[in-house]
This record gives sequence, C-alpha cells and structure tokens, in this order.
Amino acid sequence: MKNRFIKKPNKQKKKRQVIPLRLNILFFVIFILFSALILRLGVVQIVQGETYKRQLEETDDVSVTKNVPRGVIYDRNYNLLVGNSAVKSITYARSEKTPPSEMISVAKKLDKLITVTPDTKLTERDLQDYWILTHEKASLARLTKAEKNLDGAKAYKKQVENVTKADLDSLSSEDKRIATIYKKMTAGYALSQVAIKSKGVTDEEIAKVSENLESLPGVDTTTDWNRFYTYDETLRSILGSVSTEKQGIPSDKVDYYLAQGYSRNDRVGRSYLEAQYESVLAGQKSKSNSVLDSNGNIVETVEKYEGSKGKDLVLSVDVEFQKKVEEILKNNMQIGKASGGSDLFDRAFAVAMDPYTGQVLALAGQKINDKGEYEDYSLGNFTTAYNMGSAVKGATVLAGIMSDAITENTVFVDQPIVFKGTRPKSSWFNRNGERSLSLNPVGALEISSNSYMYQTAMKMAGAKYVYNGPFRASPETFDKMRYYYNQFGLGVKTGIDLPGEQVGFKGDDKTVGKILDFAIGQYDSYTPLQLAQYGATIANGGYRIQPTMLKEIRDPSTNGDTVGKVATEQEPKVLNQIGVPSSAIKEVQEGFYAVTHGGNGTGKGYFGDLPVSVAGKTGTAQAFYDGPKKESAMAGVWNTTFVGYAPAEKPEISIAVVVPWGYRDNGSSDPKINMKISAQIFKAYFDLKEERAKAGKDTSKVDQPINNKAAAAAAQTKLND
Repeated sequence: MKNRFIKKPNKQKKKRQVIPLRLNILFFVIFILFSALILRLGVVQIVQGETYKRQLEETDDVSVTKNVPRGVIYDRNYNLLVGNSAVKSITYARSEKTPPSEMISVAKKLDKLITVTPDTKLTERDLQDYWILTHEKASLARLTKAEKNLDGAKAYKKQVENVTKADLDSLSSEDKRIATIYKKMTAGYALSQVAIKSKGVTDEEIAKVSENLESLPGVDTTTDWNRFYTYDETLRSILGSVSTEKQGIPSDKVDYYLAQGYSRNDRVGRSYLEAQYESVLAGQKSKSNSVLDSNGNIVETVEKYEGSKGKDLVLSVDVEFQKKVEEILKNNMQIGKASGGSDLFDRAFAVAMDPYTGQVLALAGQKINDKGEYEDYSLGNFTTAYNMGSAVKGATVLAGIMSDAITENTVFVDQPIVFKGTRPKSSWFNRNGERSLSLNPVGALEISSNSYMYQTAMKMAGAKYVYNGPFRASPETFDKMRYYYNQFGLGVKTGIDLPGEQVGFKGDDKTVGKILDFAIGQYDSYTPLQLAQYGATIANGGYRIQPTMLKEIRDPSTNGDTVGKVATEQEPKVLNQIGVPSSAIKEVQEGFYAVTHGGNGTGKGYFGDLPVSVAGKTGTAQAFYDGPKKESAMAGVWNTTFVGYAPAEKPEISIAVVVPWGYRDNGSSDPKINMKISAQIFKAYFDLKEERAKAGKDTSKVDQPINNKAAAAAAQTKLND
C-alpha cells in the first residue's frame, strides 16, 4: 500500500527553471540597448550639443512659391484668342539676409555668362548705389568722423551725396551692365523670383548658367511666358492685359492680393477679362520648402506641390463675327465722315447678343484718334453713355402700361403739345398739326410718334393736358419713370462680367416739362450695352437677362491640339421679369415689327435683302457734344441708334447700334449709317451661319480641336521675333 504513494519526478518544476534564464537574456539585451541609447544621447547632448545647436540656429526652413503658366482664352468656336508663348528665362531669388555685396558678386559672375545690354533707364541714383557698393572703402573714407557716427540711413545719404560726376563718368560699359543686372536683382521681394533675362536667352547661356549654379546663389534657369494675341487689335481693349514682373500687383489692390497668397511682384490681370477672371486664369503656384543657411542662402530645396496651370476661358464672343462687325463699323464710319457736319463724329458702337442666354456674340466699338486712325473701343459699350432717342420708346409704352397710365389699346391723337410760355413739342411728321393721326401703341412705335410718348408721360405724371395751359406735375415723376426704365436695364448696371461698367447719367434739369424729353430718350443717357439689354428684354418676351462674356470654363489642354474638358458652363441669369401681361410685350413686339415692315415704318427699306425678318426700333436724339474736342463743348449734335432682333418670330440675335455725334445740328443731313450698320450686322451673322452649316462645322465634339492653330502659331512667332 505504501508503494501507491511513491513520489514521481516534477516535470512542471523543471520547465519553470528555463523561464528565468530566457528572461535574464532578454533583460540583458534590453539593458545593452538602453545603455547604447543613453550613451548616444549623452554624446549628442554633451559632446555634439553645441554643434547641433549652432547648425539649428544657422538654418531656417521657408516656403517658396513659383508662378505657373496662365490659362488661355478662346472664342465660342474654340479659336485661340490669347495664348502663352514660353520663353527661356534666367531668374534670381534673394533671401531677406542676402547682403548687397553678395548680390554684386553674383551680378559680376552673371555678366561673364550672359549677354546683357545696359539699361537705358539706369538713373543717376542707380549708378551712385553701384559705385558705393563697388568702392566701399573709398566711399567710407570720404565721410567725416561726425558723419560716420550718424545712423545707417543718414550716413548712407551722405555717401550718396559724396559720389561725384567724375566717379560716375569712370564707370565702364561693363560696370553699367553689372549695374543693370544688380538693379533687376533688387527689383524683387525676398524669396520671390525676378527675371534677370527673359528675352533672347540662348541655349548656350542656359547651359553656362546651369553649369555654374553652385557659385551663383539664388540664380536659376527656368521657363517664363508672355501673352500673345492672335487677332491683334480685335477685342483688344476687352481682353485686358497682364502686369509685368516689374509692375507686380496693382497698388490699389495690394492688400487684397497679398491676402490671397500673392507676392508683390506677381504677374496678375490688370484690366477687363484678364482681371475679372484672375482667380480662374492664374492657376495654383508650385510650392517648395527651402533650407537657408545663416547667410540666407538656399542650401536645399524640396518640391512639395508642383502647381497647376490656370484654367481656360471660352468666351461667348464669335471672333469671326466680331471681326466682321468691326469692319462694318469702320466702313460706315468712313461714309459718315464724308458727310457734311461730321467734324465731331469719331466713334460708333455695336453689341450683338443671344436674347435668351445673355451671351454676348460681338462687342464692337471703333474710335478715330487724332491721327485719323481707327482704334478698338469695345470697352466704350459699357463705359460711355449717350442720349438714345426714340429707340427707348418701347420702354415708354410698357412703363405706361405697368403704371396703369395707359392700356394696350389706348389711342392718342398725335398733335403738337403746347404749354403756356413754351415752344410747341411735336412729332417729326406733324410739326404744325397737318398730320394728326389717331395712334395705338403699335402705330405710335411704327411711325415713332413723339406726341404719343408725351401724352403717356403726362398720364404717368397725373397731369391733365390743356392746350396752352400750365403743366403741373410732381418732380417725383422722374424717379417713377426711372423705376420702370430700370427694369429693362436702362439706367442701371447690366451686370456684365467686366469691371468698370457705368450706369449712364441722369438729366439734372428738374424742370417738370423735361419728363416729356425723358419719354423720347432725350434726357437721361444710357450705355450701348444697356440699350442692348433693353432690346433683348423685348425680344425674349420680357425677361431681363444678365449679359455675359463667358460661355464656359475648361481645364487646360493636355496636348495643345484640343481644348480641355468642360469644368463649368455659364448658365443664363434672369435679373427680373417685366411686370406686364405677355400680351403687352407682344404689342410692343408688333410695334417693332411694324417699324421695319409697316408702310409708315421708320426702319422700312433697310432689311429687305435679309433671309429672315427683322424687328426693331430706330432712334434719333438731339444732343450736346461732350467729347474730347473741348473747344466744341455743348455744340448741338445728333445721335442715331437702332435696337432690334431677328428672326422676328423667334429671335436668335439681338443687336444695339449707337452712333454718337454723327452730324451737327446745323441743317446737315443724316447719312443713316446707324441703319446701314444694323442691316449689315444681321447679314453678316446669318451669312456666317449659312456658311458654317454648309461646311458642316461642329463645335460640340468631345475632343474639340483648337480651330485656328495656324493663326495662333503665326501670332506667337511674331511675338517671339
């Protein structure tokens, strides 16, 4: 029985004896590792601590940005209007700590590597600064002991004063070249690139500079760009311009651009479309981190973001149509200048737009300068204003209906209007009452009755007409009439996507009788673009659409043969709807049709050769000259206008033509160039449409080709030459 309790070997106990051994080995290894780490930390902190601390203090990590190519601009049919021409460039970027002596040293080395012509605009001060930097000891020796103790700026001023004419005369052509390079180097801001040479840089120069970059701190070789314009002066004033590196961001927008991350010497859009769509065209700058040593020199650069080229604009304008409209203006201005009393005539305008989308198809303006040459004056369509005359009578009729002064069926007898103590006011065809016609709104528009509009304005003013009696009306009638005119875009900004739009001028004579002149377009002045928006509002059935120069925004082209993918399409924007029944709008549309087709129409006989019917309203305004010839200020002149659309049944195009100061108010005859221009514009539009239909041109392809590559290449070559 005792044998049952024989003790067996304890295997579990043997296993436990192995574990402490392994743990000891592990602890020993960890001890060795920690000892090595502690030893290393000791070496770094105690032995090399001062070295690393000094290196940390001597270097700085900064962010450097570089510009990217700007987006290009196309017309609605993908013809390149504005492009970029790549140019080799040698640039320089200084740090905040780079001393002038180092910059002079770099400039001297560059002068041996590249060809630079001395700047003819080097000022005396530029040369004085250069002489002082290159003759530092001699310059300091000329200072008195008291002058040496002055603060830095005052002491330097004395150094400048001590530079003699003989000192400057001693500077060689080499010195002036180096001074030119140095001046360009100092033109930029710290850590921003400036071009030392960006025109005519040869491959040999690029190679020489690239081989010596280590000894040229801050210098780099890169590719810059210049804007080229395929069609020279066509739309030139509207396309705008881009600042040079020297000009940088506009002084009046410094805070705005700096807040957007721009540098002071960045190239930005300075005017019109280039400025309006700066955020689209500019793209995103490339970014890199640069390590600077204690002297501010870049010792290492790592690119963080390569940047992205600006997006491309596709304008609503048809450049081929635009060019034809410009030629039409020039040709007819020659006819006008050959007529009598045209010595003050120097400009003409035409706007064509899609009345349903607001897309501007052509925005043309021509001006004759002092040399008798034609200049693009497209911007005058929205920056200058004129009395438009009877062209605005459609707004008068609808204002009368909106204010309940008249109805669609109101009939007035056309008669001279006579108030006590004033000269009679009458229609052009009824000076003395010999042709007193009973007219409804359609008939009044057809024959352009002033009397009908006078009587409508009196009804709006709450005045009862009594022949040779007094005229009593509230001055508030002016504001009332403007309220209704504004709904058509007359007297308010149209909202076009261009900076600098004007609203015109309000007549300042508050004599209540002037409301009669207001009603026939001879009191307030409007811009040609406002007249166009008003015409488009009539054409589309009463919707005031915001005009736009933009059709779409596209991503940059990837191959240079086709445009990029659509990023954004411009949608029509309705600003307001005219507050009348559609039947009232149709009444005015019938009146516009009668103007060009009726037996008494003031515009009949001008549009018979067109393949479509035209509707519109003519205008003639007696005005006062306020142009550049100051000696003729306030001379009596005539403005002639036309606003219309086609086809009359379903308009595709709405136009406004304005010919200011066409002839003097001295018995000169009207050459009717406003009507000739209008007819030719419609013809040009529909002829182009037919030609393109026959040619089978399609601008809706997925991979839309750039249609004028040859013309664009020629313009680019011309720029580079």
